[in-house]
Amino acid sequence: MQKDNLVFDLIQKELERQRNGIELIASENFTSLQVMQAMGTVATNKYAEGYPGKRYYGGCEIVDEIETLAIERLKKIFNASWANVQPHSGAQANAAVFLACVKPGEKILGLDLSMGGHLTHGSPANFSGKNHEALFYGVKKDTGLVDYEQLEEIALREKPKMIICGASAYSRDWDYKRIRAVADQIGAIVFADIAHPAGLIAKGLLNDPFDHCHIVSSTTHKTLRGPRGGIIMVRHDFENPWGIKDPKGNTRTITQLLDLAVFPGTQGGPLEHVIAAKAVAFGEILSDDFAVYGKQVIANAQAMAKAFVSKGYNLISDGTDNHLMLIDLRNKNITGKKAQETLDKAHITLNKNAVPFDDKSPFVTSGIRVGVPAVTTRGMKEADVTTVVELIDRVLMNIDNEQEIAAVKNDVHTFMQKFPLYPEL
Repeated sequence: MQKDNLVFDLIQKELERQRNGIELIASENFTSLQVMQAMGTVATNKYAEGYPGKRYYGGCEIVDEIETLAIERLKKIFNASWANVQPHSGAQANAAVFLACVKPGEKILGLDLSMGGHLTHGSPANFSGKNHEALFYGVKKDTGLVDYEQLEEIALREKPKMIICGASAYSRDWDYKRIRAVADQIGAIVFADIAHPAGLIAKGLLNDPFDHCHIVSSTTHKTLRGPRGGIIMVRHDFENPWGIKDPKGNTRTITQLLDLAVFPGTQGGPLEHVIAAKAVAFGEILSDDFAVYGKQVIANAQAMAKAFVSKGYNLISDGTDNHLMLIDLRNKNITGKKAQETLDKAHITLNKNAVPFDDKSPFVTSGIRVGVPAVTTRGMKEADVTTVVELIDRVLMNIDNEQEIAAVKNDVHTFMQKFPLYPEL
């Protein structure tokens, strides 16, 4: 068979792009080599509809062991009693949670996308907003912190079936206990989407949602540093106090409903090669080295936030507790779109992002989101991320100076040689 040089040449170019640039997209990371190796294996050839021990195809005895290993490692990481590792993505995991727990037309309450929330938490452009009556809480204008008083007021008035906590652009920790107390007053389900901070929660560096939230979902990339994919977990399986029934009208426990919602509810055959890579990543997370990594992520984020503030940048909530920060560029008279596109020219990658109470469209935005998981994986420490801020500032303060931007690009390439990426490849 002839090698497809066109595709593999493009993959090589992508490797060089990742090696030479500064990766600051908060939802990206660099997996270990063994995670990538697990993904590129013969496990991709196996179709395995169903669950370990209950497949619809023969020949699944080995992939059953792989998937069971992934489940048991994940349960150990988060002290969970049940986990499903089959969702293809975080959005797929969330779709299954909604399918299991909320009927079409029922009310859900989540953080507004424009305030740092996530597309799958009720956006009208997403299935979550199309299928359900989506209500939203926000953040306080003066502090940038979640407005728990507003959340409680809306919840008590509207009595949603589900309250969702979690975000895609929120730099502070969550008060899960407070949200559960509100939910218990109205008999609502509490669903935590921890896709962004999951790796920090895994090592006890942020508040633990599991004792307060009925259901927890996450992606497996971002701070968990695994392959792209999704997971759903429950610490305490419980009878179904809401009387939710399966498609045949039978009352089930929440975990039974969730399993049915993943397969056959939203997906067919699982990606067993990705599940193998998840299992490898979960093994890495259980190591002491990952705790060191998580602590460095937070140290780097806080050092970077301090450096931005020292240069006059306006950080939403004035700092960070986790791996990311959201920066309002209006005092610099720069749009998020212009900042992202210009930094791209200097091989510094981040994303434009709406800020709370933004006056610009989502396609332009007033802000940028900056995250440190990937550069921390490459070995950066506090002094290094301070250098990164200096490089970003040089670009943004010379945003129409092509000569200076080109000079920064050269400096970026030289700087990143100190942090080798996949030298084995």
